[in-house]
Amino acid sequence: MNTMDVAGRHEVILQSLRQGQRVGVGTLAELVGASEMTVRRDLDVLERDGLLRRVRGAAVSMLTGEETPYAARSRQRLEAKRRIGLAVAELLDDGETVVLDGGTTTLEVARRLADRRLTVLPLSLHSADVLRTAEQVRLVLPGGDIRPGELAFGGPLTEYAFKIMRFDTVVLACCGLSAGNGVSAHDLAEVAVKRAAVDASARVIVAVDSSKFGRTAFGRACAAQDIDVLVTDEDAPGDEVARLREAGVEVRLV
Repeated sequence: MNTMDVAGRHEVILQSLRQGQRVGVGTLAELVGASEMTVRRDLDVLERDGLLRRVRGAAVSMLTGEETPYAARSRQRLEAKRRIGLAVAELLDDGETVVLDGGTTTLEVARRLADRRLTVLPLSLHSADVLRTAEQVRLVLPGGDIRPGELAFGGPLTEYAFKIMRFDTVVLACCGLSAGNGVSAHDLAEVAVKRAAVDASARVIVAVDSSKFGRTAFGRACAAQDIDVLVTDEDAPGDEVARLREAGVEVRLV
């Protein structure tokens, strides 16, 4: 009997394809505990999103390069991201001004803010769309260029927003996190926006699932010492958590 939901099946399928050049439909069906017909429907969806290529009786991953596409990340570790989103929302007080970084984890934060009384500047159209009908949220958009897929704001206009505004809290996402190298991301334009947001905010909260620990991406957004609170899941490696706490970071495991 199939007990895994759609998001869970998609995550397992994509992880399996990362480990091999080609994985058969039958093998995938066994891995996710579903029928081959169900797996074929899943593969159709993932192929439309550009995450894999269907071949006869199997699938081949299309995930290449350093950064995992947004569509793939949105299917990964959903339960952990939802717990992180709730925990971060609980750290924000009504009346605060908040920068909400782009990313799939911060999108879960946005979903928890829809009934809150806050001023929010989202750095992604994904989060802006979640909050656009929230009656108590004052939604402020920064302007700038929109990065395809991520739908994240970037460029000089976005950075300029942080020269004329100040915020109580920035909620950061990242591609990599370590005690030694801090918060990092692959896209340098994104890094510049993150740095500007950190400089314009009184408090830095990093919302990241444990899969990002120990990774270092191309661009450094801020040092570990710049982080006030880190919210992550309980699978975070203990040695890195200890080092971050030694650096003065309040770490919350959810």
